[in-house]
Amino acid sequence: MDASANALNWFEISVSDIARAKKFYEEVFSITMEETEMMGMKMAFFPYDMMGGKVGGGLVEGPYHKPSADGAKIYLNGNPDLDIALGKVEAAGGKVTMPKMKISDDIGYMANFIDSEGNGMALHSNG
Repeated sequence: MDASANALNWFEISVSDIARAKKFYEEVFSITMEETEMMGMKMAFFPYDMMGGKVGGGLVEGPYHKPSADGAKIYLNGNPDLDIALGKVEAAGGKVTMPKMKISDDIGYMANFIDSEGNGMALHSNG
């Protein structure tokens, strides 16, 4: 792998109801997600600049996408303080499963939650 490349270049969060999931993530992160249909799938995209302009991704409702609390853990950008997004999770229809915890001074903080679709997700922030 090219040393300057990201280990992650795209992510998809499986959903069973695109409208509900889009509303959840828009509320938690105070963003607007663009929707489209592609290859028989409904998709809603996270704003590219939310991910630091390096990695893109979105929500996908389709025949090959099944939400899971036990799948791969995706850490979404919770900067400047993940408490802001984490504080909106339950009101938006999710559940906090691990409160904000300090990893280290150098790495920052993390927290885990279940989204509106039942996916196990995580947040990371420097503060």
